Amino acid sequence: MNKVKVGDFYIDGKDSLALLAGPCVLESLERSLLIGRGIKEIANRLGIPYVFKASFDKANRSSFHSFRGPGLEKGLAMLRAIKEELKVPVVTDIHETAQALPVSEVADILQIPAFLSRQTDLLYEAAKTGRVVNVKKGQFLAPKDMRNVVDKLHESGSENILLTERGASFGYNNLVVDMRSFPIMRSFGYPVIFDATHSVQLPGGAGTASSGNREYVEYLVRGAVGVGVDGLFLEVHDNPEEALSDGPNMVYLDQLEDLLKDALAIHAIVQKKL
Repeated sequence: MNKVKVGDFYIDGKDSLALLAGPCVLESLERSLLIGRGIKEIANRLGIPYVFKASFDKANRSSFHSFRGPGLEKGLAMLRAIKEELKVPVVTDIHETAQALPVSEVADILQIPAFLSRQTDLLYEAAKTGRVVNVKKGQFLAPKDMRNVVDKLHESGSENILLTERGASFGYNNLVVDMRSFPIMRSFGYPVIFDATHSVQLPGGAGTASSGNREYVEYLVRGAVGVGVDGLFLEVHDNPEEALSDGPNMVYLDQLEDLLKDALAIHAIVQKKL
């Protein structure tokens, strides 16, 4: 397994699970800091390396009128402020090739959304920045298809790669997690992250918005960590009912610590078997 350096720690699944967590989208600097600060305190107590996540633009919202975020310029300013205030690395999505370079000046990890995971030019531009590239497996891809994504990043000069599972399309408005995907993708030699909150999303399930089944997050986290993953990706909010995006599948901030304690206990057992 290749180690991937993020900030001052490595993601390799050995010492501790890495945590990529935060609100779905940047709603305001104050609220983003509140959520990030709360997550960092929990991560510090549990000894978990933490990366703040939030999107500056949700380019794939169900409705044209849905809140998308502050946009590139304002969003990067917010992410820079969060990074400096919390002193943690940050990860955010890019959707267009022109975004790769400016985002790399702030973000430690450039994230390729699942629906863009096959976009060769986007992968190429992200890899060229030298930043870590986290690619979410497309809902329409088999786990083995991510080998081609890894090869594209290699051809573009990157060895700083993370792969993320976030469920596969299973009929209309539903996703399912195939636990076989974790060992399959880990066999490519790079750390694998489990996106537990998007895996319980019901894309377009509310008509003009996505819905979700937050109550199943804890079960999928236990299962994925039991199979073997190197980190968790969780969308977290102090009050998901007020969230401007993905509220139905986000974890309540005050429930995060218990969820992570369970994950760490299972991870410790799994490590003894490896």
